[in-house]
Amino acid sequence: MNKLLLIFMLVVISMTTSSISAQQDAQYTQYMYNTVSINPAYAGSRGVLSVMGLHRSQWVGLDGAPKTQTITLNTPIGGSERIGLGLSIVNDEIGPTDETYFDIDFSYTIPTSEYGKLSLGLKAGGHLLNVDFQKLTQFNSNDALFENNIDNKFSPNVGVGIYYHTNRFYVGLSAPNLLETDHFDESTTSNSSTAVSFLAEERVNYYLIAGHVFDLSDDVKFKPAVLSKLVFGAPLQVDLSANFLLYDRLTLGAAYRWSAAVSAMAGFQISDSLMIGFAYDRETTELGQTQFNDGSYEVMLRFELFKKYNRMLTPRFF
Repeated sequence: MNKLLLIFMLVVISMTTSSISAQQDAQYTQYMYNTVSINPAYAGSRGVLSVMGLHRSQWVGLDGAPKTQTITLNTPIGGSERIGLGLSIVNDEIGPTDETYFDIDFSYTIPTSEYGKLSLGLKAGGHLLNVDFQKLTQFNSNDALFENNIDNKFSPNVGVGIYYHTNRFYVGLSAPNLLETDHFDESTTSNSSTAVSFLAEERVNYYLIAGHVFDLSDDVKFKPAVLSKLVFGAPLQVDLSANFLLYDRLTLGAAYRWSAAVSAMAGFQISDSLMIGFAYDRETTELGQTQFNDGSYEVMLRFELFKKYNRMLTPRFF
């Protein structure tokens, strides 16, 4: 079982006439602190400069399991706060592959009422793919397909999003990558002039997010939320979460990824500017029962820069 991912990659790369598609976008449990990565319209919506770093180790103990590092920055610009800018850098490692995404986000916000705002967003950037075939356990050490590694292969990226929110409610729809990239293009082996095709095709990921904040008391807020990810050719993914904010400092919550995992989350607002968060996932599938899988872990750190006249009185819960 500990060779699962490496064997899977070997099978994918060895398919010379076929293609396979799957959900390639990085997965997060604490996506509510990382919204700008999946929806460019979120950029600037918090009204301050917001910098977030997140590390995720998935399926700890399983060889070749995914590891993800994310850094995002987003801020409103101009006095009207209608324009938002963002920057996302994501490094995603799985098996012999290492892929780095870098995107710039732009949003424009239209007030729709005294409390509601509608934002439209664009994302543009690209990603670099590296594949080290030497990390694979090869059945045939002389296979010409594995002679040359893939180094910094560039693919462009364009995404769109829409995001509506009030002080209590939000809903967003986005497609952060509209370009369906073939990660492994046709190549020619040294032993043959015939082009060989072994494709891992990246499909468009569609995200729907929504949530609402309820005041249970002066010191307790409750936020149920949902994230749904649709990829044609793959099962629908639905994440349901419930978080409680206690005394504007401590966040405790739980989540359920439909037919996949259960999660526990905790966060602490260290100061007006600094917040730290943790999450742990446990698979509910057969993969979670193996002795090689100790679950998935996330740690998040967010820093926000407030001006003197707009210092945070109560934390934004999304």
